[in-house]
Amino acid sequence: MTRISQKNSRHVAGLVSVLLAILLLMQQVGCKKTPPPPPPPPLAAAKQPAVAVQKPISTIKMAPVQTNQLDFSAKKDPFKPHISVKVATPAEMSKLKRDFKPLLPIHSFDVSQFRLIGTVADSKGNKAMVVDPAGKSYVLKVGMTIGKNEGKIIRIDTSGVDVVEQFHDDNNKMRKESIRIPLLRKP
Repeated sequence: MTRISQKNSRHVAGLVSVLLAILLLMQQVGCKKTPPPPPPPPLAAAKQPAVAVQKPISTIKMAPVQTNQLDFSAKKDPFKPHISVKVATPAEMSKLKRDFKPLLPIHSFDVSQFRLIGTVADSKGNKAMVVDPAGKSYVLKVGMTIGKNEGKIIRIDTSGVDVVEQFHDDNNKMRKESIRIPLLRKP
């Protein structure tokens, strides 16, 4: 067994000596690095000869090349609202208000056609009873509306009812008219 270990130790020693010799050789011969030579300076901007370009002889201008363009002028805009809002004048508003408002029977007659039957004085406010031409009776309070032009009741006293109507005349001006419904006394 000693023979084998002696052979191995010789091989290892020989191997180490060979490696040391290679390292020393490399240090002396090929390990010196020299910097690479600097790159050559860039050439000064060389003057290039001007290329002669022939001017166009023709004055005809060519139409630009047409691309496929779609025409959406006949199509609906998907971002527009379906309903358009129209602004009405005050005169149109009052007319529309009268036309579309559901008429109560008290608003279907003129104020002068109502007959005052009686009045009641109360601490909470006076009240009056009127009868329309059809014979139907109504109890009125201050602030209620009566008649075709929706006249507003402004005062109720023992002698009658005062009503103020606002309406647009032919010149589209706002007019106020005061109407009194008197209490008719029997003789």
